Amino acid sequence: MGVTFDVVKEMTWRGLLNQTTDEKIGEFLATPRVVYNGFDPTADSLHVGHLVAIMNLRRFQRAGHKPIALVGGATGMIGDPSGRSSERNLQTLDQIQHNVECIQSQLARFIDFEDKTKGARLVNNYDWLKDFSYLAFLRDVGKLFQVNVMLTKDSVKSRLDSDSGLSYTEFSYMLLQSYDFVHLYKAYGCEVQIGGSDQWGNITAGIDLARRTEGVQLYGLTSKLLLKSDGQKMGKSASGALWLDANKTSPYQFYQYWINVDDADIENAFKFFTDLGEEEANALIEEHRANLGQRILQKQVAKELTTLAHGEEGINAALKATEIFFGAEISALSDAELVSIFADVPSQELSRERLEAGDLSILDAFVLAGLAKTKSDARRAVQQGGAYINNRQCTDVAHALCVADLASETVVVLRSGKKRYALLRFI
Repeated sequence: MGVTFDVVKEMTWRGLLNQTTDEKIGEFLATPRVVYNGFDPTADSLHVGHLVAIMNLRRFQRAGHKPIALVGGATGMIGDPSGRSSERNLQTLDQIQHNVECIQSQLARFIDFEDKTKGARLVNNYDWLKDFSYLAFLRDVGKLFQVNVMLTKDSVKSRLDSDSGLSYTEFSYMLLQSYDFVHLYKAYGCEVQIGGSDQWGNITAGIDLARRTEGVQLYGLTSKLLLKSDGQKMGKSASGALWLDANKTSPYQFYQYWINVDDADIENAFKFFTDLGEEEANALIEEHRANLGQRILQKQVAKELTTLAHGEEGINAALKATEIFFGAEISALSDAELVSIFADVPSQELSRERLEAGDLSILDAFVLAGLAKTKSDARRAVQQGGAYINNRQCTDVAHALCVADLASETVVVLRSGKKRYALLRFI
Protein backbone atom coordinates (compact mmCIF):
# COMPACT_ATOMS: atom_id res chain seq x y z
CA MET A 1 0.00 0.00 0.00
CA GLY A 2 1.36 3.42 -0.97
CA VAL A 3 1.31 6.76 0.81
CA THR A 4 -2.14 8.32 0.68
CA PHE A 5 -1.29 11.86 1.81
CA ASP A 6 1.72 14.06 2.60
CA VAL A 7 2.03 13.77 6.36
CA VAL A 8 4.53 16.65 6.61
CA LYS A 9 2.14 18.95 4.78
CA GLU A 10 -0.64 17.65 7.01
CA MET A 11 1.32 18.44 10.17
CA THR A 12 2.26 21.86 8.80
CA TRP A 13 -1.29 23.12 8.24
CA ARG A 14 -2.27 21.72 11.62
CA GLY A 15 0.45 23.83 13.24
CA LEU A 16 2.11 20.69 14.59
CA LEU A 17 5.44 20.69 12.78
CA ASN A 18 8.36 22.01 14.81
CA GLN A 19 11.66 20.82 13.30
CA THR A 20 12.93 18.28 10.77
CA THR A 21 16.45 16.99 10.31
CA ASP A 22 16.17 17.35 6.53
CA GLU A 23 14.23 19.99 4.62
CA LYS A 24 13.38 17.34 2.00
CA ILE A 25 11.92 14.90 4.51
CA GLY A 26 8.54 15.28 2.78
CA GLU A 27 10.02 13.73 -0.38
CA PHE A 28 11.54 10.91 1.69
CA LEU A 29 8.12 10.23 3.23
CA ALA A 30 6.47 10.02 -0.19
CA THR A 31 7.34 6.32 0.06
CA PRO A 32 6.00 4.20 2.94
CA ARG A 33 8.49 4.20 5.81
CA VAL A 34 8.83 2.68 9.25
CA VAL A 35 8.44 5.42 11.86
CA TYR A 36 8.81 5.24 15.63
CA ASN A 37 7.96 7.19 18.75
CA GLY A 38 8.89 6.20 22.28
CA PHE A 39 6.83 6.26 25.47
CA ASP A 40 8.49 5.80 28.87
CA PRO A 41 6.34 3.84 31.37
CA THR A 42 6.71 6.25 34.28
CA ALA A 43 3.11 5.51 35.34
CA ASP A 44 0.53 2.80 34.69
CA SER A 45 -1.35 5.10 32.35
CA LEU A 46 -0.60 7.56 29.57
CA HIS A 47 -2.05 11.06 29.94
CA VAL A 48 -3.07 13.98 27.77
CA GLY A 49 0.55 15.06 27.48
CA HIS A 50 1.18 11.93 25.40
CA LEU A 51 -1.72 12.54 23.02
CA VAL A 52 0.23 14.63 20.50
CA ALA A 53 2.72 11.77 20.06
CA ILE A 54 -0.02 9.14 19.92
CA MET A 55 -2.07 11.06 17.36
CA ASN A 56 1.04 11.68 15.26
CA LEU A 57 1.76 7.95 15.09
CA ARG A 58 -1.88 7.42 14.21
CA ARG A 59 -1.58 10.10 11.50
CA PHE A 60 1.52 8.47 9.99
CA GLN A 61 -0.30 5.14 9.92
CA ARG A 62 -3.33 6.67 8.19
CA ALA A 63 -0.96 8.14 5.57
CA GLY A 64 0.37 4.66 4.77
CA HIS A 65 3.49 4.45 6.92
CA LYS A 66 4.18 1.67 9.41
CA PRO A 67 4.52 2.92 12.99
CA ILE A 68 6.48 1.44 15.84
CA ALA A 69 5.39 2.36 19.35
CA LEU A 70 8.34 1.80 21.65
CA VAL A 71 7.50 1.38 25.31
CA GLY A 72 10.70 2.04 27.24
CA GLY A 73 10.88 -0.72 29.81
CA ALA A 74 14.63 -0.09 30.03
CA THR A 75 14.81 3.69 29.62
CA GLY A 76 11.88 4.00 32.01
CA MET A 77 14.18 2.68 34.73
CA ILE A 78 16.35 5.77 34.27
CA GLY A 79 14.07 8.62 33.27
CA ASP A 80 14.42 11.12 30.45
CA PRO A 81 15.68 14.53 31.66
CA SER A 82 14.10 16.25 28.62
CA GLY A 83 11.46 18.74 29.68
CA ARG A 84 12.06 17.96 33.36
CA SER A 85 13.21 20.31 36.11
CA SER A 86 14.12 17.47 38.49
CA GLU A 87 14.99 13.79 38.40
CA ARG A 88 12.19 11.22 38.28
CA ASN A 89 11.71 8.75 41.10
CA LEU A 90 13.21 5.39 40.19
CA GLN A 91 10.79 2.47 39.96
CA THR A 92 11.18 -1.26 40.48
CA LEU A 93 11.30 -3.64 37.53
CA ASP A 94 7.92 -5.10 38.55
CA GLN A 95 6.35 -1.63 38.61
CA ILE A 96 7.73 -0.82 35.19
CA GLN A 97 6.56 -4.12 33.70
CA HIS A 98 3.06 -3.47 35.04
CA ASN A 99 3.13 0.03 33.54
CA VAL A 100 4.29 -1.35 30.18
CA GLU A 101 1.35 -3.76 30.01
CA CYS A 102 -1.15 -1.03 30.85
CA ILE A 103 0.28 1.36 28.24
CA GLN A 104 0.23 -1.30 25.54
CA SER A 105 -3.52 -1.75 25.88
CA GLN A 106 -4.09 2.02 25.80
CA LEU A 107 -2.07 2.55 22.64
CA ALA A 108 -4.09 -0.15 20.88
CA ARG A 109 -7.17 2.08 21.10
CA PHE A 110 -5.52 4.72 18.90
CA ILE A 111 -3.21 2.71 16.64
CA ASP A 112 -4.00 -0.41 14.62
CA PHE A 113 -1.66 -3.24 15.58
CA GLU A 114 -3.72 -5.90 13.76
CA ASP A 115 -3.70 -4.85 10.08
CA LYS A 116 -1.36 -7.21 8.22
CA THR A 117 -0.38 -4.59 5.61
CA LYS A 118 0.16 -1.42 7.64
CA GLY A 119 -0.25 -2.71 11.17
CA ALA A 120 1.83 -1.03 13.82
CA ARG A 121 4.41 -2.84 15.91
CA LEU A 122 4.78 -2.47 19.65
CA VAL A 123 8.24 -3.10 21.14
CA ASN A 124 9.90 -2.82 24.54
CA ASN A 125 13.52 -1.69 24.66
CA TYR A 126 14.10 -3.77 27.78
CA ASP A 127 14.12 -6.79 25.45
CA TRP A 128 17.38 -5.73 23.77
CA LEU A 129 19.01 -3.67 26.52
CA LYS A 130 18.60 -6.03 29.48
CA ASP A 131 21.55 -8.24 28.49
CA PHE A 132 23.84 -5.41 27.36
CA SER A 133 26.68 -5.32 29.90
CA TYR A 134 27.92 -1.99 31.18
CA LEU A 135 31.41 -2.54 29.78
CA ALA A 136 30.11 -3.63 26.38
CA PHE A 137 27.83 -0.60 26.19
CA LEU A 138 30.67 1.78 27.03
CA ARG A 139 32.91 0.11 24.45
CA ASP A 140 30.37 -0.15 21.61
CA VAL A 141 28.23 2.94 22.17
CA GLY A 142 29.71 5.26 24.78
CA LYS A 143 32.99 5.75 22.93
CA LEU A 144 31.09 7.25 19.98
CA PHE A 145 29.64 10.13 22.01
CA GLN A 146 31.57 13.32 22.67
CA VAL A 147 30.71 14.80 26.08
CA ASN A 148 31.22 18.34 24.79
CA VAL A 149 28.57 17.69 22.11
CA MET A 150 26.15 16.18 24.62
CA LEU A 151 26.53 19.26 26.80
CA THR A 152 25.18 21.46 24.00
CA LYS A 153 21.83 19.62 23.91
CA ASP A 154 18.99 21.68 25.38
CA SER A 155 17.75 18.82 27.57
CA VAL A 156 21.18 18.66 29.22
CA LYS A 157 21.96 22.38 29.32
CA SER A 158 18.67 23.32 31.00
CA ARG A 159 19.23 20.81 33.78
CA LEU A 160 22.86 21.74 34.32
CA ASP A 161 21.74 25.32 34.85
CA SER A 162 19.00 24.30 37.31
CA ASP A 163 19.25 23.94 41.09
CA SER A 164 18.66 20.17 40.91
CA GLY A 165 21.49 19.55 38.46
CA LEU A 166 21.76 16.39 36.34
CA SER A 167 22.75 12.93 37.53
CA TYR A 168 25.07 10.66 35.57
CA THR A 169 22.15 8.24 35.22
CA GLU A 170 20.00 10.80 33.41
CA PHE A 171 22.99 12.04 31.41
CA SER A 172 23.25 8.48 30.02
CA TYR A 173 19.64 8.47 28.82
CA MET A 174 20.58 10.05 25.49
CA LEU A 175 22.92 7.14 24.73
CA LEU A 176 20.21 4.58 25.37
CA GLN A 177 17.61 6.32 23.22
CA SER A 178 20.19 6.76 20.47
CA TYR A 179 20.94 3.05 20.56
CA ASP A 180 17.20 2.30 20.38
CA PHE A 181 17.01 4.12 17.04
CA VAL A 182 19.95 2.14 15.67
CA HIS A 183 18.48 -1.15 16.92
CA LEU A 184 15.08 -0.41 15.36
CA TYR A 185 16.78 0.39 12.06
CA LYS A 186 18.68 -2.90 12.10
CA ALA A 187 15.77 -5.02 13.31
CA TYR A 188 12.81 -3.46 11.49
CA GLY A 189 14.16 -1.03 8.90
CA CYS A 190 13.00 1.98 10.90
CA GLU A 191 14.35 5.16 9.33
CA VAL A 192 12.35 7.93 11.02
CA GLN A 193 11.96 8.93 14.66
CA ILE A 194 9.30 11.41 15.71
CA GLY A 195 8.72 13.10 19.04
CA GLY A 196 7.93 16.31 20.85
CA SER A 197 10.12 19.39 20.50
CA ASP A 198 11.89 18.45 23.74
CA GLN A 199 13.19 15.27 22.05
CA TRP A 200 15.25 17.04 19.38
CA GLY A 201 18.59 16.41 21.10
CA ASN A 202 17.88 12.71 21.65
CA ILE A 203 16.69 12.24 18.06
CA THR A 204 19.68 13.93 16.44
CA ALA A 205 22.03 11.97 18.71
CA GLY A 206 20.48 8.73 17.42
CA ILE A 207 20.86 9.85 13.82
CA ASP A 208 24.54 10.62 14.44
CA LEU A 209 25.09 7.22 16.08
CA ALA A 210 23.48 5.43 13.11
CA ARG A 211 25.73 7.28 10.70
CA ARG A 212 28.81 6.31 12.69
CA THR A 213 27.94 2.66 13.28
CA GLU A 214 25.86 1.71 10.23
CA GLY A 215 26.84 4.30 7.64
CA VAL A 216 23.16 5.16 7.01
CA GLN A 217 21.13 8.33 6.95
CA LEU A 218 18.17 8.30 9.32
CA TYR A 219 15.65 11.09 9.79
CA GLY A 220 13.89 12.93 12.59
CA LEU A 221 10.84 15.09 12.96
CA THR A 222 9.55 16.89 16.02
CA SER A 223 6.15 18.38 16.75
CA LYS A 224 5.12 21.29 18.92
CA LEU A 225 3.91 20.66 22.44
CA LEU A 226 0.27 21.31 23.26
CA LEU A 227 0.35 24.56 25.21
CA LYS A 228 -2.32 26.92 26.44
CA SER A 229 -2.28 30.57 25.50
CA ASP A 230 -0.46 31.38 28.76
CA GLY A 231 2.39 29.02 27.83
CA GLN A 232 1.40 26.27 30.30
CA LYS A 233 1.02 22.68 29.15
CA MET A 234 -2.55 21.66 28.43
CA GLY A 235 -3.96 18.57 30.11
CA LYS A 236 -3.99 19.46 33.79
CA SER A 237 -7.30 19.50 35.63
CA ALA A 238 -8.09 20.72 39.13
CA SER A 239 -7.49 17.19 40.40
CA GLY A 240 -4.18 16.74 38.54
CA ALA A 241 -3.18 15.04 35.30
CA LEU A 242 -5.84 14.01 32.79
CA TRP A 243 -5.23 10.27 32.38
CA LEU A 244 -6.29 7.93 29.58
CA ASP A 245 -7.14 5.23 32.14
CA ALA A 246 -10.87 5.37 32.91
CA ASN A 247 -10.18 4.38 36.51
CA LYS A 248 -8.00 7.47 36.99
CA THR A 249 -9.97 9.93 34.87
CA SER A 250 -13.52 8.83 34.04
CA PRO A 251 -14.87 9.20 30.49
CA TYR A 252 -17.16 11.93 31.84
CA GLN A 253 -14.28 13.89 33.40
CA PHE A 254 -12.22 13.41 30.23
CA TYR A 255 -15.10 14.60 28.04
CA GLN A 256 -15.87 17.57 30.28
CA TYR A 257 -12.24 18.70 30.27
CA TRP A 258 -12.37 19.27 26.51
CA ILE A 259 -15.86 20.79 26.64
CA ASN A 260 -14.51 23.38 29.07
CA VAL A 261 -11.29 24.29 27.25
CA ASP A 262 -11.03 28.05 26.80
CA ASP A 263 -11.81 29.47 23.37
CA ALA A 264 -8.26 30.88 23.25
CA ASP A 265 -6.85 27.33 23.43
CA ILE A 266 -9.32 25.11 21.63
CA GLU A 267 -8.28 25.78 18.02
CA ASN A 268 -4.84 24.22 18.51
CA ALA A 269 -6.32 21.23 20.33
CA PHE A 270 -8.86 20.84 17.53
CA LYS A 271 -6.16 20.81 14.82
CA PHE A 272 -3.83 18.60 16.84
CA PHE A 273 -6.38 15.93 17.79
CA THR A 274 -9.08 15.55 15.13
CA ASP A 275 -9.01 13.64 11.85
CA LEU A 276 -10.96 16.19 9.80
CA GLY A 277 -9.34 17.32 6.54
CA GLU A 278 -8.02 20.86 6.11
CA GLU A 279 -11.02 22.27 4.24
CA GLU A 280 -13.60 20.78 6.59
CA ALA A 281 -11.56 21.75 9.66
CA ASN A 282 -11.15 25.36 8.54
CA ALA A 283 -14.89 25.61 7.86
CA LEU A 284 -15.68 24.36 11.34
CA ILE A 285 -13.19 26.82 12.84
CA GLU A 286 -14.91 29.71 11.06
CA GLU A 287 -18.30 28.48 12.25
CA HIS A 288 -16.93 28.26 15.80
CA ARG A 289 -15.53 31.79 15.72
CA ALA A 290 -18.92 33.11 14.58
CA ASN A 291 -20.78 31.25 17.35
CA LEU A 292 -18.45 31.10 20.36
CA GLY A 293 -21.22 30.40 22.85
CA GLN A 294 -22.04 27.09 21.14
CA ARG A 295 -18.56 25.63 21.84
CA ILE A 296 -18.53 23.88 18.45
CA LEU A 297 -14.83 22.98 18.46
CA GLN A 298 -14.91 21.90 22.10
CA LYS A 299 -17.73 19.46 21.38
CA GLN A 300 -15.94 18.07 18.32
CA VAL A 301 -12.67 17.48 20.20
CA ALA A 302 -14.47 16.05 23.23
CA LYS A 303 -16.46 13.61 21.10
CA GLU A 304 -13.56 12.42 18.92
CA LEU A 305 -11.00 12.04 21.70
CA THR A 306 -13.37 10.42 24.21
CA THR A 307 -14.47 7.93 21.57
CA LEU A 308 -10.85 7.09 20.73
CA ALA A 309 -9.73 6.83 24.34
CA HIS A 310 -12.77 5.06 25.79
CA GLY A 311 -14.73 3.60 22.88
CA GLU A 312 -18.42 3.92 22.09
CA GLU A 313 -19.31 2.77 25.59
CA GLY A 314 -17.17 5.53 27.08
CA ILE A 315 -18.56 8.36 24.96
CA ASN A 316 -22.11 7.17 25.59
CA ALA A 317 -21.44 7.12 29.34
CA ALA A 318 -19.94 10.61 29.15
CA LEU A 319 -22.93 11.98 27.24
CA LYS A 320 -25.34 10.32 29.66
CA ALA A 321 -23.45 11.77 32.61
CA THR A 322 -23.57 15.22 31.01
CA GLU A 323 -27.34 14.94 30.60
CA ILE A 324 -27.64 13.91 34.25
CA PHE A 325 -25.69 16.92 35.45
CA PHE A 326 -28.11 19.10 33.53
CA GLY A 327 -31.21 17.47 34.97
CA ALA A 328 -31.84 14.06 33.40
CA GLU A 329 -33.27 11.46 35.77
CA ILE A 330 -30.64 9.38 37.58
CA SER A 331 -30.90 5.61 37.74
CA ALA A 332 -28.89 2.41 37.23
CA LEU A 333 -25.49 3.99 37.89
CA SER A 334 -22.64 2.87 40.13
CA ASP A 335 -21.17 4.75 43.08
CA ALA A 336 -18.00 5.32 41.06
CA GLU A 337 -19.92 6.84 38.16
CA LEU A 338 -21.92 9.16 40.40
CA VAL A 339 -18.90 10.27 42.39
CA SER A 340 -17.14 10.99 39.10
CA ILE A 341 -20.04 13.02 37.72
CA PHE A 342 -20.44 14.97 40.94
CA ALA A 343 -16.76 15.14 41.91
CA ASP A 344 -16.94 18.79 42.95
CA VAL A 345 -20.29 18.55 44.72
CA PRO A 346 -20.55 18.60 48.55
CA SER A 347 -21.22 15.19 50.09
CA GLN A 348 -22.04 13.78 53.50
CA GLU A 349 -21.77 10.25 54.88
CA LEU A 350 -24.64 8.91 56.98
CA SER A 351 -25.51 5.59 58.57
CA ARG A 352 -27.16 3.04 56.30
CA GLU A 353 -29.40 2.07 59.19
CA ARG A 354 -30.94 5.52 59.14
CA LEU A 355 -31.96 5.09 55.53
CA GLU A 356 -33.36 1.64 56.17
CA ALA A 357 -35.30 2.91 59.20
CA GLY A 358 -36.94 5.60 57.08
CA ASP A 359 -36.56 8.35 59.70
CA LEU A 360 -34.69 10.88 57.54
CA SER A 361 -37.13 13.37 56.11
CA ILE A 362 -36.49 15.25 52.88
CA LEU A 363 -36.36 18.43 54.97
CA ASP A 364 -33.66 17.06 57.30
CA ALA A 365 -31.77 15.64 54.31
CA PHE A 366 -31.63 19.05 52.62
CA VAL A 367 -30.30 20.67 55.79
CA LEU A 368 -27.69 17.93 56.36
CA ALA A 369 -26.59 18.16 52.72
CA GLY A 370 -26.14 21.93 52.97
CA LEU A 371 -28.81 22.71 50.40
CA ALA A 372 -30.92 24.53 52.97
CA LYS A 373 -29.96 26.44 56.11
CA THR A 374 -33.09 25.48 58.04
CA LYS A 375 -36.00 23.07 57.76
CA SER A 376 -38.17 26.07 56.91
CA ASP A 377 -35.94 26.87 53.92
CA ALA A 378 -36.11 23.22 52.86
CA ARG A 379 -39.91 23.22 53.20
CA ARG A 380 -40.19 26.25 50.94
CA ALA A 381 -37.95 24.59 48.33
CA VAL A 382 -40.20 21.51 48.30
CA GLN A 383 -43.44 23.50 48.21
CA GLN A 384 -42.17 25.72 45.39
CA GLY A 385 -41.11 22.76 43.25
CA GLY A 386 -37.36 23.27 43.65
CA ALA A 387 -36.47 20.04 45.49
CA TYR A 388 -35.24 16.95 43.64
CA ILE A 389 -34.19 13.43 44.58
CA ASN A 390 -32.03 11.87 41.83
CA ASN A 391 -33.32 14.63 39.54
CA ARG A 392 -36.94 13.59 40.18
CA GLN A 393 -39.04 16.38 41.66
CA CYS A 394 -40.20 15.85 45.22
CA THR A 395 -43.33 17.77 46.24
CA ASP A 396 -44.14 15.91 49.44
CA VAL A 397 -42.77 17.72 52.51
CA ALA A 398 -43.42 14.57 54.57
CA HIS A 399 -41.36 12.29 52.33
CA ALA A 400 -38.75 10.21 54.18
CA LEU A 401 -35.71 8.92 52.31
CA CYS A 402 -35.63 5.14 51.94
CA VAL A 403 -33.63 2.43 50.17
CA ALA A 404 -35.73 2.94 47.04
CA ASP A 405 -34.29 6.46 46.75
CA LEU A 406 -30.74 5.18 46.22
CA ALA A 407 -29.39 6.13 42.78
CA SER A 408 -26.54 3.62 43.15
CA GLU A 409 -25.20 1.26 45.79
CA THR A 410 -24.88 3.92 48.49
CA VAL A 411 -25.64 7.35 46.99
CA VAL A 412 -28.70 9.59 46.95
CA VAL A 413 -28.38 12.70 44.80
CA LEU A 414 -30.21 15.78 46.03
CA ARG A 415 -30.76 18.95 44.05
CA SER A 416 -32.10 22.38 44.89
CA GLY A 417 -33.19 24.55 41.99
CA LYS A 418 -31.48 24.07 38.64
CA LYS A 419 -27.87 23.28 39.52
CA ARG A 420 -27.24 23.11 43.27
CA TYR A 421 -26.35 19.49 43.95
CA ALA A 422 -25.29 17.50 46.99
CA LEU A 423 -24.67 13.81 47.64
CA LEU A 424 -25.67 11.75 50.64
CA ARG A 425 -23.72 8.50 51.00
CA PHE A 426 -25.26 5.85 53.23
CA ILE A 427 -22.50 3.58 54.51
